[in-house]
Amino acid sequence: MKYLPARLPVAGILIAISALLGGCRGAAKPDRNTATPQLPVSELSLQDITLSENYPATIQGEEVVEIRPRVEGYLEAQYVDEGARVKAGQPLFRISSPQYEQELRSAEAGILSAQANVNAAQMAVNKTRPLVEKEIISKYELESAEYTLNAQKAALAQAQATLANAKANIGYTQVVSPADGIIGTIPYKKGSLVSGSSANPLTTLAADKDVYVYFSLNEKQLLQSGNDSNLSNRIAQLPEVQLLLADGSHYPHTGRIHAASGILNTATGSVSVRARFPNPDGLLRSGGSATLQIPHTYRQVILVPQSATFELQDKRLVYVLKDGNRVMSRAITAIPTADGQSFVVESGLQAGERIVTQGITGLKDSMTIQVLGH
Repeated sequence: MKYLPARLPVAGILIAISALLGGCRGAAKPDRNTATPQLPVSELSLQDITLSENYPATIQGEEVVEIRPRVEGYLEAQYVDEGARVKAGQPLFRISSPQYEQELRSAEAGILSAQANVNAAQMAVNKTRPLVEKEIISKYELESAEYTLNAQKAALAQAQATLANAKANIGYTQVVSPADGIIGTIPYKKGSLVSGSSANPLTTLAADKDVYVYFSLNEKQLLQSGNDSNLSNRIAQLPEVQLLLADGSHYPHTGRIHAASGILNTATGSVSVRARFPNPDGLLRSGGSATLQIPHTYRQVILVPQSATFELQDKRLVYVLKDGNRVMSRAITAIPTADGQSFVVESGLQAGERIVTQGITGLKDSMTIQVLGH
């Protein structure tokens, strides 16, 4: 009995051939992931740029004055509220002090009495003088009358001083602003007993025509502020400074640093520095916070965008374009700009070199790229 070879189904043969041809076509397609990337490239050049060094700061009025009463009494009236802007001489409070009113009336009565005594003594002198001239009475009578007149005049002067003091005390019951400025907190209410020895002042006044802005420099920053051994001279050489307000806006007026503590704070290793800013619009309030910016100009440096750099093992690198459009990574040292968009290169790059500015995530050394736009 003969066995015939088994025949493959025609349909199976066609499927196998189709799969084989399909696989060949798939292998022939190029891998899109290995295509040469097109990336933007920038040629480096030297330029001048100004960066700002930022320091946390606090604002204080040029004069912060405690308003205290000069007499003791009950707070009778309050003419201003907390945070009000006042002018020099403007009434702030009135203190009820009946004893000073009584002293004023007594002083006024004392003036009338002393003046009457002076007039009487003057009459006695006028009466005695002609009698002495006619030698009717002794000249000692005239001298005695004149001594009495002088004593009464002295008593009148003393009464006048007492009256002036009584009037001053009455004036002190009206508390007025010593300068233009902003009223602080008012801890006392109407009816409170107040005096010059009270624990708290009636309020505080921040004179804010100009304001002081305080910030700190550490010892290293202080040494870098200039070569002059005299701290005052170094401060005078610093440029005008700017102020960044709490809402992120820039204060429209510039200021100048004009004073610094001569002693380092042993706890923080820093020196307190003071800048003065004009405040014509009253925008700056005593007790506020801000960021002080000291500009520093770098001459003929290279600026690279932040998108052109990456970090690896605590180093900052860029991709430099070599011959044949090959890229090679290179470490640089750089200073970030205040806006966080760029870096000022201190070393690692030269003018005329080209770097990749965007899309560096997938790059590797010796990889070839196409320069976008070329």
